Amino acid sequence: MTAVPDEVSADEVEVVEYTDPLCPWSWGAEPVLRGLRAALAGRVRWRRVYCVLFDDHDDDPAPDPAAETAWYARYVEDISGHTHAPRAANLRRVAASSWPSSLVAKAAEAQGDDVADRVLRRLRETVFVVGEPADTADLALSAVRGVPGLDLARLAVDAASDAVRDRVRADHAEARRPVAEVLSVRAGSPHPGAAKETPDGGHRYALPTVLVRSAGGVRAVPGWRSYGEYARAVGELAPGVSVAPVAPLDPAAALARYRSLTEPERELLTRGPWPPSEAVRVETGNGPLWLHPEEAVTHPATRRGTPAAP
Repeated sequence: MTAVPDEVSADEVEVVEYTDPLCPWSWGAEPVLRGLRAALAGRVRWRRVYCVLFDDHDDDPAPDPAAETAWYARYVEDISGHTHAPRAANLRRVAASSWPSSLVAKAAEAQGDDVADRVLRRLRETVFVVGEPADTADLALSAVRGVPGLDLARLAVDAASDAVRDRVRADHAEARRPVAEVLSVRAGSPHPGAAKETPDGGHRYALPTVLVRSAGGVRAVPGWRSYGEYARAVGELAPGVSVAPVAPLDPAAALARYRSLTEPERELLTRGPWPPSEAVRVETGNGPLWLHPEEAVTHPATRRGTPAAP
């Protein structure tokens, strides 16, 4: 998932995912985007751009943090009503900054796509399962401890480096140069994804937004969308690339592959009796999260006392 030049070669297809580890709509889009990544694996170049949704300098401190947290918890609850994604039963606070989690997620890319995917997933789950957003360097690194294949010491060094901070700064800037077609969007989705105004009078991509890029042009799929809408965008620019969904996995195999599954994900990505006998159930404010037993040993939800049951 490394950065690529602005120009796309004649035989290359790039999928750019504008996201943030702490964004509730991006969390809700995980089932479909997990399925799309699986379908396109090895066929396209997938690149994540971290928008930095909670920027260090966007807002003054809230005069009443408890009231702000209560409002934001209701906002997340409303979104989860549309996406059916888990939400924390007790949100401790609104994230102070997306920079720490974005730096850790970006640094993890140097350790391979599987590790990067699992690191990002853990960071998302800090806010939407545990209720304590990974908004400091210590919390972000603690959240990803025990991710299979992760060199945590290397990650800590890389996340603090100037090189990774420069890459996230570049992501931050790129996310604030949206293509014209997302400046005004009409769709039936509860989150159609029109670009958001920024404090300096510009715009940034709504999250998530996916761009499909090839030598033939660019297609944007903003907001919370169906698998078919993503597939159509890929098909328009890369007619030779298969966008058929991958066959659903046996539940135990899916849990071993993905390590954690929400109810929408297991319905989309698995077929067969659920849950697998070894699955660990973690309760949230909107349905369970299912963990592989090895994942449960180091997952922040189980480490921090979130209720779990076999």
